[in-house]
Amino acid sequence: MPALSPTMTSGNIGTWQKAAGDTIAPGDVLVEIETDKAQMDFEFQEDGVLAKILKESGEKDVAVGNPIAVMVEEGTDIAPFESFTLDDAGGEKAPPQKESTEEAAESSEPPDTGSKTAPSTLPKGAPKEESKPEPQESESSGGRLQTSLEREPLASPSAKALALERGVPIKQVKGTGPGGRITKQDIEKYKPTSSAASDSSAASSAPTYEDIPASSMRKTIANRLQQSWNQNPHYFVTATVSVTKLLKLRQALNASADGQYKLSVNDFLIKAAAVACKKVPAVNSSWREIDGQIIIRQHNAVDVSVAVATPIGLMTPIVKGVDSLGLSSISAQVKDLGKRARDGKLKPEEYQGGTFTISNMGMNAAIDRFTAVINPPQAGILAVGTTKKVAVPSSTEEGNGVEWDEQVVVTGSFDHKVVDGAVGGEWIREFKKVVENPLEMLL
Repeated sequence: MPALSPTMTSGNIGTWQKAAGDTIAPGDVLVEIETDKAQMDFEFQEDGVLAKILKESGEKDVAVGNPIAVMVEEGTDIAPFESFTLDDAGGEKAPPQKESTEEAAESSEPPDTGSKTAPSTLPKGAPKEESKPEPQESESSGGRLQTSLEREPLASPSAKALALERGVPIKQVKGTGPGGRITKQDIEKYKPTSSAASDSSAASSAPTYEDIPASSMRKTIANRLQQSWNQNPHYFVTATVSVTKLLKLRQALNASADGQYKLSVNDFLIKAAAVACKKVPAVNSSWREIDGQIIIRQHNAVDVSVAVATPIGLMTPIVKGVDSLGLSSISAQVKDLGKRARDGKLKPEEYQGGTFTISNMGMNAAIDRFTAVINPPQAGILAVGTTKKVAVPSSTEEGNGVEWDEQVVVTGSFDHKVVDGAVGGEWIREFKKVVENPLEMLL
């Protein structure tokens, strides 16, 4: 089992893309692996032949380093490997137990990644010896446990999203993809069978709920948010910001783009957040503990994590060095990262880290404002509501009247350990100033 992210200790086996006897070249996708962050393709980096699969699709919580398949050189006779077992490969070890205190320190960024924003993992003291009970073999029926991957249909993220949108019972869809995987085309072609109507009477006596196993990613999201809320003293600063000038600038830039780019309001807000972070660097910081010493790390570059809703949960891909990027570059990166996040194709270094987060729900016209939970080890996150047209008083030579102004409500969540209330207010003021005078972000 490969370690596909620095925090990964075990993984679930998805669909095998190769079968025993297939030749593999560098870059070929061997198998899909579900990690604690996402479902990823494992690309093999050597030439060889897949001689034997030791862990079938659906195997759950396979520890990193445990054998999952046997690879041999090209030209090797694979017939002797038909009876090859997991014990012949050295057996397997159980995945390590995660301690809640250690998991709290991992947060959204793994230690020792070599990045400037990664927390340290130096030892805090000598390890304590613990007595270990003698292993005992539990009674078993001899049957194979049913895993969560077997209980729920194997489907691509886009297929799950479309099934949810159309109300298609995904368990009744027959997959035509590799290994029976349900594809988006299977959902589009689905037609309810006549038996579904005849079963409606029986359904009245069936349970009125469905127990859905939590995925590894959902468990990780739950742990991170709970730890953030419990360990980081949040406070919130809200402001109403005029975006009338910004919308006019966006329209003018898009009209002259000749199809080379199409800027969104969020692209401007990401850039404005970076400008505010450079002017108030205390917000572009994080709380760290290194070798028993508490420090506040202030980052020189502004790496903005952008919240993206995906079929398997919320992800925060990172636009790095936003303070030195132009609007067109920010727009291109956000579109690319967002698409690959929804397709489950992000690399770990593309969503682990960041120095500040922005979460925009402005596309939902029902959301006036909301508050967001800080993404540790960061010290701040900005929540953006939808744009509203508001009548504001105006005075002219002809007398008093009203003008229509496009406005948005933003709420900053700050970690009081790192950012004092006055500093958070100063950050919001700088952000408001840049958004209401958008030409400043072009300087």
